[in-house]
Amino acid sequence: MENVLRPLIVIGGSVVLTLLIGWVTDLLLRKADARHDDTTLWGLLRRGRVPYQLLICAAFLRGSYDQAQLLEEHRIGIGQTLTLVLIGATAWLMIRVAAAIVESSYARYARASRDAARVRRVRTQVTLITRVVAAVVGVVAVASMLLTFPAMRAAGASLLASAGVLGIVAGVAAQSTLANLFAGLQIAFGDMVRIGDTVVVDGEWGTIEEITLTFLTVRTWDERRITMPVSYFTSKPFENWSRGTPQMTGIVYFQVDHSAPVDAMREQLREILRACPAWDGRSYGLVVTDTTPNTMEVRALVTAKDADDIWTVRVTVREQMIRWLYVEHPYALPRVNTADAAPVPGEDGSPNGGRPRPAHEPAGPNSEGTHPAQEPSGPDRGAARRAHEPPSPNRG
Repeated sequence: MENVLRPLIVIGGSVVLTLLIGWVTDLLLRKADARHDDTTLWGLLRRGRVPYQLLICAAFLRGSYDQAQLLEEHRIGIGQTLTLVLIGATAWLMIRVAAAIVESSYARYARASRDAARVRRVRTQVTLITRVVAAVVGVVAVASMLLTFPAMRAAGASLLASAGVLGIVAGVAAQSTLANLFAGLQIAFGDMVRIGDTVVVDGEWGTIEEITLTFLTVRTWDERRITMPVSYFTSKPFENWSRGTPQMTGIVYFQVDHSAPVDAMREQLREILRACPAWDGRSYGLVVTDTTPNTMEVRALVTAKDADDIWTVRVTVREQMIRWLYVEHPYALPRVNTADAAPVPGEDGSPNGGRPRPAHEPAGPNSEGTHPAQEPSGPDRGAARRAHEPPSPNRG
């Protein structure tokens, strides 16, 4: 009977005490979280209740297993397993506690700060610090687990003797990994790029979504994800539109005919921007920047508070300006000229002094009621005109 009750008391008592201590601890954390609304630390610490209970249970079982006298022939193996579980649960709990402290500090800073760029910088640093702590704790936990085996302790002396050679070999073999690791730390504390920054990388426009110790994820405007090594950002140039102030200036180009009303386009640009909520009101302008034999290039300059709004302003200006030109000034749209060149003023004897007829003005009869195509040319031209003229009073 004693052989049955003793294991039940030891194992059952350990489990019951674990659940009781875990419930009391969780209750205290919930009360502390409800009492302190200014911090999220106590609520975040509740995420560690699973490794916390696992740690307590493993500690109770490891300390009282000898008194249970259960499976005596496997006592060494079971004790070794409980030790490994104890080390793993301790590392898991340390990672959860460190993450809770870092995240609560970041949340308090984000609420107090009004500088969005600085908040993104702290967020990037916090994320990488959490990952570094998790990596260090994981490596130490694995090393501690290996040192619990007698064979590994014996091999440790020989490994230390050849540590220099192994370090060189490992450095050469893991050169790319180590480069990305140090590049991740350089990005985090060098403030080169932050989570949430708008960047243009390798011709792709997107937003930094995730930064780890080895890779970085860019979310493009069409919801694609581009994963790149962090060493790319320390070795190659890239555009960071969120660096400094997020305000931006955008440009919209128009190809129009040489007869386009530039002053009217400038007024229309002002009306379009006044009706566009994304325009920040800082500046605007419209000038002619280039010309070709068939068209001239008009540049509209607009401003906005960030990259998303500048895109909205640009597409709005482009769409509404083209629609306005099509409806109000269709002659200003680009076209292929097939007519003859306009004559030099005053050399053809035309009534308008050589002024070229606008493209939108229909060809009609001339001032004498005769269509240009029907008017005689050459010597008969003067006779035809005299036939239509009234007789002069000076003529005999």
